[in-house]
Amino acid sequence: MLAGPTPEDVQPVEYETLDRFLTGMITVVPVLALGLVAWQLWGDAFGLSDLLVFGIMYAITGLGITVGFHRLFTHRSFKTNRAVRGALAIAGSMAIEGPIISWVADHRKHHAFSDREGDPHSPHVDHGHGLRGALRGLAHAHLGWLFIHTARGNKERYAPDLLRDPVVKWVNDTFFVWAVGSFVLAFALGFAIGGTWQAGLTGMLWGGLVRMLVLHHVTYSINSLCHFFGRKPFETGDESRNLAWLAPLSFGEAWHNGHHAFPTSARHGLDRWQLDISAGVIALLEKLGLAWDVVRIEPAKLAAKRTASSAGSA
Repeated sequence: MLAGPTPEDVQPVEYETLDRFLTGMITVVPVLALGLVAWQLWGDAFGLSDLLVFGIMYAITGLGITVGFHRLFTHRSFKTNRAVRGALAIAGSMAIEGPIISWVADHRKHHAFSDREGDPHSPHVDHGHGLRGALRGLAHAHLGWLFIHTARGNKERYAPDLLRDPVVKWVNDTFFVWAVGSFVLAFALGFAIGGTWQAGLTGMLWGGLVRMLVLHHVTYSINSLCHFFGRKPFETGDESRNLAWLAPLSFGEAWHNGHHAFPTSARHGLDRWQLDISAGVIALLEKLGLAWDVVRIEPAKLAAKRTASSAGSA
């Protein structure tokens, strides 16, 4: 029988009210920015530079989360040098999804208790039955869990390696610098591409707030939608699913059942046809000599897990 969570699994919160306020601000302000977007489109002030800034910032911060926070720091799917580790940690911090060590601790705890008591963001635990229970569960897994501190991962228990890592610890402790820096970078890109101060300001809107809104909800959808909808080719003991339409936007993270079947794999899209941009970036780093010991799953192990899944379904 699987062991349940203990009090030592949970991270005590020192400034709970402040944490909820900041989480609320990060959640609400990008939504309010849609009003500025509507005004900009109506006023014919929207330019190609805005889309370019959005795309560049989305790629930098999104891959910082998927390649950096998730595959490198959480699951150690590959190894790299100090400079690349620092760059990925900073890029992920600029996504403004929280400091790196807290992010990793929560995600490792999610894997330890996936879809059972102790999972910080399962849509299936203690939310009731029927349609109402399903909607409550999805809302909790998507966003609600960020405001609750009774199941967050204890950093000393789930991320002791990162607490001892001087590069990661420094990036973690300077999180607000990188959060603000993401808006400065968006402004600089807008100014450089558009050539005007106005382009810089609208670059901050699209590369800062709009990018946050889209990227955050794509990330949240992995926790909610990918534990509720989609295909389950591997038996994992939880409700993780592959959601193909979300894979391009999430840089391959939406092959979530494959990830839960083989958490340390550098590639989540385990079939050849499954687009996994993050895995492609890791492969590129490997070719450049900037990544090594990349974890790949042998075909025999894939086949065995698939066979077990098919037998279980039958």
